[in-house]
Amino acid sequence: MPAIQPDQAAVAQQIRHLQDTLYVVNGKWKLPILVAVHQGTSRFRDIQRSVPGITTKVLSAELKALEQNKLVVRRVYDTSPPTVEYTTSPYCATLQTLIQEMIAWGKNHHDRLREE
Repeated sequence: MPAIQPDQAAVAQQIRHLQDTLYVVNGKWKLPILVAVHQGTSRFRDIQRSVPGITTKVLSAELKALEQNKLVVRRVYDTSPPTVEYTTSPYCATLQTLIQEMIAWGKNHHDRLREE
C-alpha cells in the first residue's frame, strides 16, 4: 500500500506560516529582549544590562523591529532628559507559550548534551 503523500499546498502554507514567525522573532537577540522586557517595564539600559553581549546599536535596531511588529510598546515621557520605557504589548502575550516551551526545550537539550 503506497504511503499517503501530504498535500503539497498544505505543506507550503505551513512553511509560509513558519517563515512568517521566524521573520518576526528570528535572530540571536529578539527573544532574549522579549524575555527581558516581559519581566516588567524597562528602560533601554536596563534591557541592555539584562541581555549579556548585546550592543547599543543592535538593541536599538531590534527594539525598533519589535515595536514595528507590535510586540513591544515604546513610551516617551516628557521629562528632562526624556524618559523612554519599553513594555511588551498585549499581543506579545500570544508568544508566551511558545517562548516558555523554547526555554524548556533549551534546558532539556543542554542537560541531555551534558549527560552524553
